[in-house]
Amino acid sequence: LCYGVGAKLHRWFDREEILVVPSPSAFSLACARLGWSLPDVETLTLHGRPLETLAAHLYPGARLLALTEDGETPGRAARLLRDAGYGDSRITVLEHLGGPREAVSQGLAADWGDRRSADLNTLAIECVAGPDATLLPRVPGLPDAAFRHDGQLTKREVRAATLAALAPLPGQLLWDVGAGCGSIGIEWMRAAAHARAVAVERDPDRIALIAHNAAALGTPRLRIVEGRAPGALDGLDPPDAVFIGGGLTADGMFEACWAALSAGGRLVANAVTLDGEARLLALRERHGGALCRIAVSRAEPVGPRHGWRPLMPVTQWSVAKR
Repeated sequence: LCYGVGAKLHRWFDREEILVVPSPSAFSLACARLGWSLPDVETLTLHGRPLETLAAHLYPGARLLALTEDGETPGRAARLLRDAGYGDSRITVLEHLGGPREAVSQGLAADWGDRRSADLNTLAIECVAGPDATLLPRVPGLPDAAFRHDGQLTKREVRAATLAALAPLPGQLLWDVGAGCGSIGIEWMRAAAHARAVAVERDPDRIALIAHNAAALGTPRLRIVEGRAPGALDGLDPPDAVFIGGGLTADGMFEACWAALSAGGRLVANAVTLDGEARLLALRERHGGALCRIAVSRAEPVGPRHGWRPLMPVTQWSVAKR
C-alpha cells in the first residue's frame, strides 16, 4: 500500500476480500540505513512517472526519497538537480534494499556523471541550493520570470490572489480555461498534494509554452487540452474549481463551466476589459459571489530615478456553487 498494487486492488475489490501482509517499505529501509526520520522526509515515486516531478520538491535542506524507474534514474535526477542549481546536493543510491546484494553508493549531483546503478534502487537526495538556484516555494505567486510566456500571463500579484480564491485542496481538479502559459493550473498543482489540473488553450504556440512550464516547474502531469472553449470542455471530468482567464464573454462559456462544476466547487473569473467587467457584474447579479478590483503598481526606472508604473487593473469575481 506504499505506491504498490494494493491501492489499485482496493479500488476494484471490497476490503474484506483482500488480505494485506505488511512488510518494510523501501522508504522505511532507506531511512533505517541513513538514520533519517521518515515523517521529516518527502517521499515520491519516479517509477512510471515523469522525472520532472522531482522539480516540485526541491528546496534548500529538503530530504527526498524516491522510488526509481531503473538504473539510469539516479543519473537523470543528478542532471536535473545540476541544471536547477542544486549540483552540490548529495545523492545516495540504495540498491537491492533488504536483500543479500544490498549496496550503497554516494556522491554529489554535479559529479555523478554517467554512473549507472542496479535497476532495483531507491534514491535519496539531500538538497543543497547553490548561488544560482532559483527558489520556488509552493505558496502561490511565483515570480513572473519563472514562466515562459508571450505576454499572456496572469501577473504574480493577481495570480496569488486568484489562487487564494480558488482554494487548492489535495486531490481536487481545476479547469484552467484560456490557460495562456498555464501559470494558474501549474501553481494549483504545486500548492496541494495530488491536486490535478486541465489547461484548456486554443493557441498552438501557447500549448508549447504550457508544456515547457509544466515540466520546468515540477507539474508534468498537467493535462493540456488544445481547442476552443466551451466546445473543448466536452468529456472532461467534472471540476472542483474553475478559473476563466480568457474568453469569458464567449457564448456559452460561463454556462458550460457552471453546469460542469461540482457542488461546493469554486469559480473565479478575471476581467481587464469593460466588456468583461460588464459580464462579471451581470453574473454576480444572478449567482451572487464576491467582486473585487485588484490594482497593482510596480516601481520601475523613470530616467535616473524610480516611479510607480501601474498594471492594468483586474476585476475578479469569485463564487461558490451551492
